[in-house]
Amino acid sequence: MTATCPSAKPLHYGTLLSSRACAHMAAAAWASAFLYSLLHTANTFSLPLCKGNALGQFFCEIPPILKLSRSKSHLRELWLIAVSACLGLGCFVFIVFSYVQIFRAVLRIPSEQGRHKAFSTCFPHLAVVSLFLSTSIFAYLKPSSISSPSLDLALSVLYSVVPPALNPLIYSLRNQELKAAVWRLMAGWFQKH
Repeated sequence: MTATCPSAKPLHYGTLLSSRACAHMAAAAWASAFLYSLLHTANTFSLPLCKGNALGQFFCEIPPILKLSRSKSHLRELWLIAVSACLGLGCFVFIVFSYVQIFRAVLRIPSEQGRHKAFSTCFPHLAVVSLFLSTSIFAYLKPSSISSPSLDLALSVLYSVVPPALNPLIYSLRNQELKAAVWRLMAGWFQKH
């Protein structure tokens, strides 16, 4: 039995990747996310707070918590930013590399209909990833001169709530019956208004 190289057929994940490989990848993602969260949680609980413990966010984020601290947490903040930047850059490079590989494979598909079907799945997902990355980068790297609680809250919603909410919508619209129902619903709404 010969082993099939995944790079030869990159769009055949179901047949080329074993459930064991998928479990290892999922475990690696969960473990790294857990360790990263543990790092931030340990840092947060070690901070002495002097300005109360109320944040103007709907969830706790590191920069607002650091602002509540009475200690000079600049070194701690720089350390966390460095770790976050390294992890974020690593994820970004992996995403770009993955999409380059996917686009190379899609462009080798001989039929135009096959390429269109593959790109119709890739582009919405790429749009959601771009929305997440652009809003989160802007949220953390924007100048403090334009920072405001309402802008911070809006950006937090854009990168933490909207992308996960869009993924089921994007993938369910691949279903023809659901797509037809959405079009009927929209046509009925436009007729009423």
